[in-house]
This record gives sequence, structure tokens and C-alpha cells, in this order.
Amino acid sequence: MNLIERATLLHYHRHRIDTHGVQAPEALGWRDDHSQSRRFEAIAACADFEGASVLDIGCGKGDFKRYLDARFSEVRYLGIDLVPDFIDAARRAHGDNPQAVFMQGDFNTLPLPRADIVVASGVLGYRSANPRYACQAIARMFAASRSQLIFNFLDEALFTDSHPLLTGRCVADIVAFCEQLSAEVRVMRGATPEDVMVSLAV
Repeated sequence: MNLIERATLLHYHRHRIDTHGVQAPEALGWRDDHSQSRRFEAIAACADFEGASVLDIGCGKGDFKRYLDARFSEVRYLGIDLVPDFIDAARRAHGDNPQAVFMQGDFNTLPLPRADIVVASGVLGYRSANPRYACQAIARMFAASRSQLIFNFLDEALFTDSHPLLTGRCVADIVAFCEQLSAEVRVMRGATPEDVMVSLAV
């Protein structure tokens, strides 16, 4: 993402924070709590998180860490998000838990630490002037994965909203690129009809 795109993304989420409050699911772009929980269920169904190290890109307030801790043990978690307000809220929510670490910044430029499972929920939904943005982001995330990458994106055939920030992507193009990286690519429909979930084994 370039500087203008990062600023636009920050403005979008800060406007939603001002409107709904930082704790509301709408601040993150979710429709409601149920949309978030369905997305988490879809991600958790793709891998065994027991005892795993997890890199959550676009982690928001770290809600996925709480979801994992209720279902798995010894999950070592690092969350990255561009929005400082979300990182501050995540650090307050998780306190001094040594297995929940949060970093503020743009994952496209930060050096990504390696983890067993890399998860990215929503980050490929943002518009970019770079036509290779999605593929470059997927390649960076895959390189950080020791065993599995799980991410989602909006299907351009179903997400037809002319949103100033969000955009859909071609499913066939994304899958074809993933198949260049991994011999084991799974494609599933996600939490909503326009949501596509992809899992790549390393």
C-alpha cells in the first residue's frame, strides 16, 4: 500500500471508531458480532491450532486470540495491525499475557516473523493502485508460514458494491497464483456468500 492508501484505510477505521466506538464490531468493518464469529469458525476449521505459533495479519483488537484460547491450548500469538487504536485496545484486552503480542504497522513493509500458521482476515479486501498487490501480499505471508497460510478475500463476481475502499478479486486468478506457491491449495466459501477462504500448505 502507498501512503495515500494507508491514510485512507486509517481514516475509514477511525471514522467507524468515532461512530460506533472502538469495541464495536462495526469499527473493524464487521456487520455484527455474528459475522466475526462465523469468520473465526471458518478459519479455525482449516487447521489444528493446538500448541501452534500464529501470526494474525490485520488482527484488529486481537479477538481471534481470545477465540483460539477458548478452543486450543498453548497458542502463541502475534497480531499485526495498521490501526494504532486497535493495537492499543488489543494490548489493554490481553494485558500482560506473554502468549499474546501485538505490533502496529503495515504488514506490507514490516519484516514478518515466521509462524506455524499465518492468518489474514480482511487485508486483501482493500483497494490498491498496485495491480499486483494481492499476489505480492500472499507471497509475503506464505514466506512467513512454516506449515500453513489461511486468508480470505471478497469474490468480485459477488461483491459488486462500488465501495471507495473495499474491492473484490478474481477467484480464478488468486487460486492460480496460490497453486504456483503450494501443491496443496484448498478453496472454501467463507462467512458470507461473497467471502472466499483459501488455505495453502507449506
